[in-house]
Amino acid sequence: MNKNSRIFIAGSTGLVGSAIHKRLKSFGYKNIIITKKKDLNFLNKEKTENFLKKKKPDYVIIASAKVGGIVSNNSFPADYIYENLAIQNNIIHGSYLAGIKNLLFLGSSCVYPKKSKQPIKEEYLLNGEFEKTNEAYAIAKIAGIKMCEYYSKQFKLNYFSVMPCNVFGPNDNYNLLSSHFIPALLKKIHIAKIKKQKKIKLWGSGKPLREVIFSEDLADACIFLLNKKHGKKLVNIGSNIELSIINYAKEIMKILNFQCDIEFDKSKPDGVKRKKLDISLIKKLGWEKKYNFSKNILKTYESFLETYNSNV
Repeated sequence: MNKNSRIFIAGSTGLVGSAIHKRLKSFGYKNIIITKKKDLNFLNKEKTENFLKKKKPDYVIIASAKVGGIVSNNSFPADYIYENLAIQNNIIHGSYLAGIKNLLFLGSSCVYPKKSKQPIKEEYLLNGEFEKTNEAYAIAKIAGIKMCEYYSKQFKLNYFSVMPCNVFGPNDNYNLLSSHFIPALLKKIHIAKIKKQKKIKLWGSGKPLREVIFSEDLADACIFLLNKKHGKKLVNIGSNIELSIINYAKEIMKILNFQCDIEFDKSKPDGVKRKKLDISLIKKLGWEKKYNFSKNILKTYESFLETYNSNV
């Protein structure tokens, strides 16, 4: 990419898309194309294809997806498989029809088998059964990964996928019925703090291990890969920041200067026990970063407060 390349970010208002938009602007990229859902819904095949043919960007980044936590995935599997398949099919095929040569597709670490060896290498994809609580989402995302691979092979394109670990940052979803665990922890701890509650209740046992990455760090990795001729179909992006759910809760309490008891609802599912990504490939390609969990949690919390206070 050069600073005048036309770069389209699908999903530019979401957690990852907004971070990529912010980082591209900070690096001096001048021709960034974004849309709003009310103006262009990627579930609409005809409108998506017409938009891509009209704008014909040099690069497409697919950060648009239907995402959520265990509750949402478990409750609405049909929505998750249909909407994600439709979004990615329309954008990937539409990009091909528009003659677009370069595309980055954002997946998720949940695509890997639930009993993968740890840390998880890219080649472990499709080597075992899925975690049932997010199977529909995982199947849709795997279809997107393979679609990029096959379109690149058949039509000589540079379409590839990245698999990040759990992402957190500004512009996240804080709905406790559909959010991921970091935003859920932030919201529950914040409410307990302002209401002076003596305990918070969390789902499951608190024992599962999760690796997390700040959205802007993930954005930097995506931009790095778009700027490098690497020829890879699939690249893991992780941080090596890995704790149990209960220890994330304790760390966030410490960062927010608040302490209370933690109660676990063990009738609720844990999900997979561990999802640690092997990131040796992206390191070999030349990308590595030092992470500051406390600083990035505070950035995320400040963003949350703006949204939360505006809705009070």
